[in-house]
Amino acid sequence: MKKLYIKILAISLTAFAVNLSAQNEDNPWMISAGVNAVDFYPVGKHSPFQGDNLEDFFNVGDHWNFGVPYVSVSRYLGKNISFGFSGTYNKIKKWGNAELDKELKFYAFTGFINYSFAKLIKSEKFEPFFGLGGGYSMVEEGPYNSNGAGAPDALIGRGSVNLSLGASYWISDNWGLTIESAYNHIIPEGKGIAYQDPTPDVPQYFRHSFGISHRFGGKDTDGDGVKDKKDACPGVPGLKAFNGCPDTDGDGIQDAEDNCPELAGTPAYGGCPDTDGDGVSDEKDRCPNVAGLKVLGGCPDADGDGITDSKDNCPNVAGVRGNRGCPWPDTDGDSVLDKDDKCPGEAGTVANNGCPEDPSVLINEMLAGLGNVTFETGKFSVIEDAETLLLEVVAILNAYPETQFVLEGHTDSKFTEAFNQRLSEKRADSVFKFLTDNGIEPSRLSTIGFGETAPTASNDTAEGRSQNRRVEIKLSN
Repeated sequence: MKKLYIKILAISLTAFAVNLSAQNEDNPWMISAGVNAVDFYPVGKHSPFQGDNLEDFFNVGDHWNFGVPYVSVSRYLGKNISFGFSGTYNKIKKWGNAELDKELKFYAFTGFINYSFAKLIKSEKFEPFFGLGGGYSMVEEGPYNSNGAGAPDALIGRGSVNLSLGASYWISDNWGLTIESAYNHIIPEGKGIAYQDPTPDVPQYFRHSFGISHRFGGKDTDGDGVKDKKDACPGVPGLKAFNGCPDTDGDGIQDAEDNCPELAGTPAYGGCPDTDGDGVSDEKDRCPNVAGLKVLGGCPDADGDGITDSKDNCPNVAGVRGNRGCPWPDTDGDSVLDKDDKCPGEAGTVANNGCPEDPSVLINEMLAGLGNVTFETGKFSVIEDAETLLLEVVAILNAYPETQFVLEGHTDSKFTEAFNQRLSEKRADSVFKFLTDNGIEPSRLSTIGFGETAPTASNDTAEGRSQNRRVEIKLSN
């Protein structure tokens, strides 16, 4: 007898099962319905049962009594625990190993408390659980119960305690398939739980069931399919991909993180569009419908003179700001305008007021007079004040087309050496791009970054650091 109980417990703990544990906080209610099977073999202790052998436990055709329906209703209580009730109806044709001449009616009503292991195994589809409960089982009197002493068609009922183990597989958030095996230990009238009546009116039995489960009851205020408990925006219809928050323009960026929530854009521009495709998003583009330059806020500069076409009186001819974008005459073509050229009929240098001189000396003096290109802390973009200086550098480089220059990038010591090295290289590259965007041949320029290794002033003061954040332009030939 002791061995039999050990076998029963082992089967109950390892068999598949289903019942009331599949709901959760989002869908606290669940209904399950399906088919069930009642099996008195081998735990019932009355003829024609023989021994404690469990080898034929899964021999379905020999002693399983199938029936419809099996129904359960349950409510999730929290902390993986559910509580509910189930009801079963069967007709008993197989009593252990024996085939009955007449089918006997069978009813069972059970209350369950189940514990789900889904969160423990971190699964949203497969949900095993363990259950304990109690109930009441009734079987119509037949040849093997009450020794035939009862009235014909009499229902004999007894209380029971139940142990089950089961699993659900959720096809969707609300629908799943469930399977169960449960051992029902009948308590004979006037006896203790451990008592085994040699001639039971209701024998011990296993109940197996398989069915479809539907969980429901979660609140979804905005009707977007995301329950309020998981909806980050419960009052506004949204998308499951964004935890219930909306993406009004449908660009794949939720409104809360979209700088342009009503205009479809791209992640690169914070959800905003770039209509003209110039690399400047519309909300920052001063000319959003015409492709332009980043350094000019997205506006075009057809002649490349650093003045946007909308402010350039000569948009197709490179000029200067002082002449509203139009060029001053330069008869000898030495980049010194006739109005400032002391040798207007002879090509000279900017540094020598239009008269010729040793290029290297003049160039170095002119560059020294202009000073270095400086930057803001931690940044490599050319600031507006530096654009004027660089346009003067462009003029010098245009005046000496055979010369070549090196752009040396530097930083202060505020960040790490590795970061400063990269930053110095990017600063040199920014000046390189500005010069080439304004007509200087790339082959005439080279870049190098020195990081924080070559300061011109002390990094202990703000003034010193501002001088060290620089790009120096030097003649290299």
